[in-house]
Amino acid sequence: MTRATHDLHDLGQSIWLDNITRTILDDGSLAKLIEEYSVTGLTSNPSIFDKAISSGVYNDAIRSSEAGKSAEEVFFDLAIEDLTRAADLFRPIYDRTAGVDGFVSLEVSPELAYDAESTVAAAIELHARAARPNLFIKIPGTPEGLPAVEEAIAAGVPVNVTLLFDAAQYEAAADAYLRGVERRVAAGLDPSVASVASVFMSRWDRAVVDSVPAELKDRLGLAVGGDTYRAYRRVLDSERSQRLLSFGGRAQRLLWASTSTKDPASPDDLYVRGLAAPGTVNTMPDTTLEAFYDHGTLAGVMAADGGGCDEALAAFAAAGVDVTALAATLQKDGADAFVTSWNDLIAIVAEQLAAS
Repeated sequence: MTRATHDLHDLGQSIWLDNITRTILDDGSLAKLIEEYSVTGLTSNPSIFDKAISSGVYNDAIRSSEAGKSAEEVFFDLAIEDLTRAADLFRPIYDRTAGVDGFVSLEVSPELAYDAESTVAAAIELHARAARPNLFIKIPGTPEGLPAVEEAIAAGVPVNVTLLFDAAQYEAAADAYLRGVERRVAAGLDPSVASVASVFMSRWDRAVVDSVPAELKDRLGLAVGGDTYRAYRRVLDSERSQRLLSFGGRAQRLLWASTSTKDPASPDDLYVRGLAAPGTVNTMPDTTLEAFYDHGTLAGVMAADGGGCDEALAAFAAAGVDVTALAATLQKDGADAFVTSWNDLIAIVAEQLAAS
């Protein structure tokens, strides 16, 4: 019997783990997920590191860090150490797929969200420190972050554009990526710079759970996903994208993020089964990955035309949901939440440094 994770991988979608801790590196858990669960990459963010550092796993490493370093410097030392170890585990996949898969991600400080110049400088510096070709630097796809995305791509830094929520936000991120690649082509530089565009899913349904009729429950995320996938296919097929491919560029891949089901009454593989599409990535937290491996099912692939998403979105509009306005709210709330997690983890690191 094949597992659902194997079937999803064979369908052509990459499965990435939405987690990183030193424990899964030390005890072989990550290696097992690669071998048995078809996991081919992973992502991290301030919330993930906040939970990991709050657990106390890093206390000894923090206390033994080099004297005189700030809490932020110590954090990035720890994060880069873990993510380069993970990147090395995924390196055979990166090599086998010619740089399509096998990535890990490290986010710049969320406090730089409104400073494009500093974001780009941090992205270049962090990627150089990690010295791994299969490490993405995560930059928020907010209006303020998109210029930094373009500049980082133009500088040759692989970017995971994060905190995207709908088709319009995805298309803006794709445009920033393509502008960066176009600048490299114009300058005679290698246009093969990898990128993913991370679109967050489950937060949609959580946001409207108390304000829509029962028949619309847990349908908004997948409707927005269908609309976004349609936009993704349109971007890939565009003359602009095809021209850059002819110069040796590569496609920015669509990544489904936040794919755990928040409603206990709904299937725990709701956003995995509903977002299955070749050429994309689904990054899953541990519980969702374990559940899908254990009893998940596939129901075909996403329709290139959105699969009826227009009718579903119209039903939500009739119920009073302004999807465009909600996308902007979700993006802002997500950015604010990352700043909160960032401040929490830096405070914990500072506390441990003071105790050393």
